[in-house]
Amino acid sequence: MTQRSIYTELEKHLPNRLVTVITGMRRVGKTTALKHLLSLVRHNNKIHLDLERIEYRHLFQQQNYADIERSLLAEGIDLKKKSVIAIDEIQLVPAITSVIKHLYDNYPVKFIVTGSSSFYIKNRFSESLAGRKRIFEMMPLDFYEFLIFRGETVKKLEQFAFEKINASFFNRYKEHYHDFVTYGGFPEVAKSENTRDRLEYLKDIINAYIELDIKLMSDFEAVDELYKLIRLLASRAGNKVDFTKLSGISGIHRKRIKEYLIFLEHTYFIRLISPFTKNIDREIAQQQKLYFTDSGILTVLGHHSTGALFENSIANQLAHHGKLNYYSLKTGNEIDFIIDGKIAIEVKESPSPSDLAYLKRIASSLSIKKQILVGKNFHNPKFSDFVWGGSIF
Repeated sequence: MTQRSIYTELEKHLPNRLVTVITGMRRVGKTTALKHLLSLVRHNNKIHLDLERIEYRHLFQQQNYADIERSLLAEGIDLKKKSVIAIDEIQLVPAITSVIKHLYDNYPVKFIVTGSSSFYIKNRFSESLAGRKRIFEMMPLDFYEFLIFRGETVKKLEQFAFEKINASFFNRYKEHYHDFVTYGGFPEVAKSENTRDRLEYLKDIINAYIELDIKLMSDFEAVDELYKLIRLLASRAGNKVDFTKLSGISGIHRKRIKEYLIFLEHTYFIRLISPFTKNIDREIAQQQKLYFTDSGILTVLGHHSTGALFENSIANQLAHHGKLNYYSLKTGNEIDFIIDGKIAIEVKESPSPSDLAYLKRIASSLSIKKQILVGKNFHNPKFSDFVWGGSIF
């Protein structure tokens, strides 16, 4: 088993009485992490229940707590002793929070749970278990983890993080980074050795998302309509969300599109980035920019340029480092990303001195002192005043 960076914090939290909640998109490795934590529990009074199986959903949907307790006993769990119950995809049984709360308050039980819906986890789940849980968000691999999954040695890799491009580092890892940008950071995709397997796995992820997440976690009846919108959004990755235009092209009502986008964001399928402004009202009024949370999904959906794919990957890489915004004026002046209001970042496939000069000029007008030009290609050895995308981790 290849460990994720998040495992360190998860392992530290395992002895804690609070519920360990692992949330994130389907297939990012939540179940693997859950099973890893369960393997570290030294006693045998433990169990793994996957709520995608109907019999386990039924277990937690029984009308009274006594029946649920008896069912757990039948599964081999003695609630009177120290026990660990690991539950996958808790959002599939919305009322399960009351069961967890009851068992948590009355028995010496440790819960480790996973879920694919941030809306459910952060709202209903958080309200029901206030003060009883800690949430860990798991995303697709960053490039550092991607290299580990590929069997690369990364012992001295940290010294290149966010540093100006180094030719040796670039030449050693450029093919890996090309694959990372093109096929994304799902663990199984990273370990796949050929293009066909990667694409088939990504298609399977999209199909599972539609057939399971959308159908089981939403009240949307028009699944085909939502998939149509997803394909349309893929051609607009990195652009501002214009509801009127999307409605005109798709034939879907603006209100419905907004509902779809909320669902897509809360199930970790897309990432929405708000404009940078010191005026909150203005920030709310301006359009958000849209990215997909994994560039491999964008590749499978098609209808995008290589530049859009690269920018989408950088958006996901930067999301690990703070709050992301973008800056844009009606005059056309813009900055691709601003991190925590302090770092201005411009993304170019083949960066040039003029790109850096432009970034510095716009960032200076916003009193942002730190600027980073990010590039993918290294065609001009005379210009190295930029950070290679593979160094962002």
